[in-house]
Amino acid sequence: MVTEIVSINRSGRFDAQRSRDARKCTVVVVSQRLTPPFRADHVGSLLRPPELLKARRAFADGQISADALRETEDRAIHDVVALQEELGLQAATDGEFRRTSWHMDFIYQLGGITSTDEQLQVAFKDKEGTTSFTSAALRVNDRVHVDETIFADAFTFLKSTATTTVPKLTIPSPSMVHYRGGAAAIDPAVYPDVEEFWSDLSAAYAEEIRRLGALGCTYLQLDDTSLAYLNDPAQRQMIAARGDDAEHQHLRYIKQLNAALASRPEGMTVTTHSCRGNFQSYWAAEGGYDFVAEALFGELDVDGFFLEYDDDRSGGFEPLRFVPKGKMVVLGLVTTKRGLLESKDQLKRRIEEASQYVPLDQLCLSPQCGFSSTVEGNSLSFDDEVAKLRLVVETAHEVWG
Repeated sequence: MVTEIVSINRSGRFDAQRSRDARKCTVVVVSQRLTPPFRADHVGSLLRPPELLKARRAFADGQISADALRETEDRAIHDVVALQEELGLQAATDGEFRRTSWHMDFIYQLGGITSTDEQLQVAFKDKEGTTSFTSAALRVNDRVHVDETIFADAFTFLKSTATTTVPKLTIPSPSMVHYRGGAAAIDPAVYPDVEEFWSDLSAAYAEEIRRLGALGCTYLQLDDTSLAYLNDPAQRQMIAARGDDAEHQHLRYIKQLNAALASRPEGMTVTTHSCRGNFQSYWAAEGGYDFVAEALFGELDVDGFFLEYDDDRSGGFEPLRFVPKGKMVVLGLVTTKRGLLESKDQLKRRIEEASQYVPLDQLCLSPQCGFSSTVEGNSLSFDDEVAKLRLVVETAHEVWG
């Protein structure tokens, strides 16, 4: 068992230097799994620090250069990796600090896909109201392919910064290229046969994954909201209204994901994360995993599933009965949508409930989603984020340690 000392200064910012003042707190490292996902893990995105947000605004206004922005990003990533290591996590991400959104920054770098002048609005809601996420719509106007390795520099820097943790890279799944616009976003002159689109898309992802493996990536997470959204009858109605096969869309997505992963590098652990939307603490869909569970858990060729289970919107644990032996389930029981801290006893009770459907040895613990799926971040503070990550580590140690 290893004990780490974490220091948080008066402003609430992480102090990588282990000070000797009264604000120390002790964190115990969870008993280790040899491979990801780990007993205490997290989805990926983290709240952007104020100086990084300031630098991004300055760059957008033409006040600083791209090199100056990158220097600020590098410092922020170095600090946030140190924070994850101090907290006792076994994997670290760069917090997605170089991105504006968790998925579009990747998708627009795929060859053959461009943004358009059309504005795409995705409706989000919470218990008190609604909002929307707006981005440029995408268009598939050429054969889908990979030119330069996407996020290569970002991963290389993360890998060089991590010391005691496994560097984890998060990218959107191939499903996300299709889910936003559907068949209408695909130029029929480029793909008169939609099967060729699917084949090219999976091949492009397979090539990207091969290249990431060559860079030393051993922990890759494919983020996929579509496989959770499709549990919501309202989302399936939307898919059907635009002419897609809502009742079988998840089967197509699983098929293409498997094709992309069929030749993944040896030694690379691949997980997927499924949630119902995460934008400034709002969500987009509701409903348990029942509709997709049998195919998702039984057929998707990944090593583990990060699942959203932070409130009643996510349904019960019954769908976990379809998880086969050997697959890991990371229970997203700690919410990132609000700052109120869960109790350890509450988390332990819920882990015990889940273990009625999948063995405890196949379970892990994490927050239900990222803390900042877009650059704006969720409605909680840096201190809240640190407390929740610490809670995950400490609870996991007490359950599996």
